[in-house]
Amino acid sequence: MSAQFEPVWRALQKKVDSGWAPGLVAGIRHGGTTEYFATGVRTLGQPGKMRTDTPFRIASLGKPVAGALAASMIADGTLAPDDPADVWLPELAYPRVLTSPDAPLERTVPAERDITVRHLLTLTHGMGAIFDSTPLARAMAEAGIAPDPIPPAMTPDEFMHRLAGLPLEHQPGTRWSYHTGSDLLSVLLARAGAGPLRQILAERVTGPLGMDGTGFFADPAELPTAYRPGPDGLEVLDAPDGVFSHAPAFESLGGGLVSTVPDYMAFLTALEGDALLPAEQRRHMTSDQLNDLQREGLAEMVGPGVSWGWQVAVDTEGREPWRAPGGYGWTGGTGTTAYVNPSAGFIGVLFTQRLMAGPRENFNYFWEPLAAAL
Repeated sequence: MSAQFEPVWRALQKKVDSGWAPGLVAGIRHGGTTEYFATGVRTLGQPGKMRTDTPFRIASLGKPVAGALAASMIADGTLAPDDPADVWLPELAYPRVLTSPDAPLERTVPAERDITVRHLLTLTHGMGAIFDSTPLARAMAEAGIAPDPIPPAMTPDEFMHRLAGLPLEHQPGTRWSYHTGSDLLSVLLARAGAGPLRQILAERVTGPLGMDGTGFFADPAELPTAYRPGPDGLEVLDAPDGVFSHAPAFESLGGGLVSTVPDYMAFLTALEGDALLPAEQRRHMTSDQLNDLQREGLAEMVGPGVSWGWQVAVDTEGREPWRAPGGYGWTGGTGTTAYVNPSAGFIGVLFTQRLMAGPRENFNYFWEPLAAAL
């Protein structure tokens, strides 16, 4: 390891020593070289250590992978951004829209336009995470299709059936709403590719990039315990032999992917060059694709200075020392984060097994010392 990033590794070690999380793995790429750091254990009270190649549940860091997979299919003509989504998702045909976000479910009007592939890519199709207790929020939770760190416990067809029975919160194309569009995109990609999503992902992304540790489940002997913060300390969210230890019914790139830090670093490194996508599709994916009205939904969740490309956040301002306009990345609710800063020439990836306490929790304990080191 170089001395340059020693302060970063010390900061991460201090975080683990404090009991914040049992362990973590990080990677930094700068100046054409990559360094990794692993510390702590995979499960509290057990000796198994974190390793550089330890697999993690990466939650919403699967979304940029979905964006890249979709961009690949757009590049070869399998999809086009303005295709109606109901070509592959007939359950989305003729949607109804609530007269207001908090209206009763029966108070709807027809959608003013079709839902398109672009709407799913940019999370503007009209439905997603709802942070207020509205009739639609309650109905999504009761149906088992509300955003959650654990993927839907049903087949994609059943997910689509349940979702089709509910109205949209907003007119398609008018507002950014988190997550649900990513699950819909996952179903669409599998249907458009005429195969299981795992197979299409392997053919187009993980196979060519040698991402052997990335998939929809992992060996329970290698998988860390996932924890969430509770009133008396860390509580188990998912055990090593839990949900992510076997093939799921729903293969979701919105929140169901398992990966390693080196694999994810390989993905982002390829995304920065020409190894994964043609320049045009890469530019669309990693640049601002929202208008001012759509962006209001994103600003409510993450604040100003950030917009959205194809399944990934993009910086329109550089509001922290490690950020810059044109930078892109995202976080995962299970405690993962990744960011690419093309102007400063670095990529950072950090995987932990501790669930984020909320959308405002950050990873500044990693990014701040990294910015200082650079």
